[in-house]
Amino acid sequence: MKKRVSLLPLAVVSLDTNAALPLHRQLYEELRGAILSGRLKAGTRLPATREFARELGLSRNTVMCAYEQLFAEGYVEGVVGSGTFVARALPEEMLEARTITPRVENQISRRSPLSKRGRKLAAILPDIGERVFGNPMPFRCATPDFTSFPFEIWARLLARHSRYPSPDLLGYVYPAGYPRLREAIAAYLRSSRAVKCEAEQVIIVPGSQVALDIAIQMLLDPGDTALIEDPGFFGVRGVFARAGVRLVPAPVDEEGLSVSAVRKTRDGARMVYITPSHQFPLGVTMSLARRLELLEWARQTKAWIIEDDCDGEYRYSGRPIPSLQGLDCDQRVIYTGTFSKVLFPSLRIGYLVAPPDLVDAFVGGRVMTDLVSSTIPQAALADFIEEGHFARHLRRMRKLYAERQAYFVTAAKAELSGLLEIEESEAGMHLIGWLPRGVDDRAVARAAWRHNLITLPLSAFCLKPVARGALVLGYTAFNEREIRYSARRLKTVISEFKGQ
Repeated sequence: MKKRVSLLPLAVVSLDTNAALPLHRQLYEELRGAILSGRLKAGTRLPATREFARELGLSRNTVMCAYEQLFAEGYVEGVVGSGTFVARALPEEMLEARTITPRVENQISRRSPLSKRGRKLAAILPDIGERVFGNPMPFRCATPDFTSFPFEIWARLLARHSRYPSPDLLGYVYPAGYPRLREAIAAYLRSSRAVKCEAEQVIIVPGSQVALDIAIQMLLDPGDTALIEDPGFFGVRGVFARAGVRLVPAPVDEEGLSVSAVRKTRDGARMVYITPSHQFPLGVTMSLARRLELLEWARQTKAWIIEDDCDGEYRYSGRPIPSLQGLDCDQRVIYTGTFSKVLFPSLRIGYLVAPPDLVDAFVGGRVMTDLVSSTIPQAALADFIEEGHFARHLRRMRKLYAERQAYFVTAAKAELSGLLEIEESEAGMHLIGWLPRGVDDRAVARAAWRHNLITLPLSAFCLKPVARGALVLGYTAFNEREIRYSARRLKTVISEFKGQ
């Protein structure tokens, strides 16, 4: 019988040294999954245990344990004098039972009688399932490095307010947020983001989308028109859709939102949503000329601007870009931000800065939305900021993320040359990888998910068709080893599509 002696593509293996599952079991699961999914074909030769252990940075015993388990279950077979190979006689029913079942289009609408609004909202979310919202997998974007967060300090601050909490931390006392946190945020925004605000203007919310929802509910009516960046975050589209607001896409170029396109809009837009400091997902920074032009448009039309400063803290050259709100002389800008990306997402603390004459109405809208957020974490966060831990953590993360971006770009150029165009960025937590022309980014993303990679397609963020497909790739949550192996796995995925 003719032997296939092609070596195992090491990119199919991704191990987590911090996971509870032992490394030999992780390696077994990775290889078993690759065999069952067909990524490792029958007859493929596995590396020798000593060679594989050296490449993975593991002990030889760890690799041997994984191989022995695969051999015992019939996934691999040994050939004397030749090595270990993927079994040539895997049961057909075993392969069929464990292959990934593609998602059926319109599955939700066939199984349940959704309303028109429900169908509209369900259609906004990309075809990604729950995996994008689970534990971080390469290259999930907008995810901080949890292992670098000072949890010992955070636990001490939480304990300080949890052991003997004062009554005001336990009741319905602060619908606009814990006063000391509002003061700390206002001071931080004035000094680092050039936001013009006092503590009374800061309203604590669970996140930026809730801030946007409050602004929409208080300032727009169903049927009103709003402008959004195209491409832009699909979650924002969902907030507007829930409110019955008509959306008009505005293109983004190298200077940010095209204000000339905004001026040509004949729909009487009453609001525009933008991410000027670091546009999501393209990563461009809105130029000063565009900012001033947009503010003048808002003044003339009496429109509102929602400025989402989604990850403006992470700028790797020079100081963070000052806010658009700081340039506003007519109080047309509502500024929003969140601690999800600079601390950790489950904290669920964000904020909006309302113009002075809208504060009372916005606090009322906050009460109608969620009444009050958990106060003890707010008190701990106020201490975290006031005692200097927040500023130190940001400095460390800027340095770490800048290093990881540089390594990611180097690894991508080494592994993905000719398959994906990636360039460095001065800011942010992700990069855009441009695919060869004619390659469907949604198809590539679906294939990548089968390799345990989260690569969101650029087209999922667009209202209008994209001229060229691309992938949104996060790097901040992953160390150099994870980035290197994941780049190899992505190479395997994209290679299947090149030339189609």
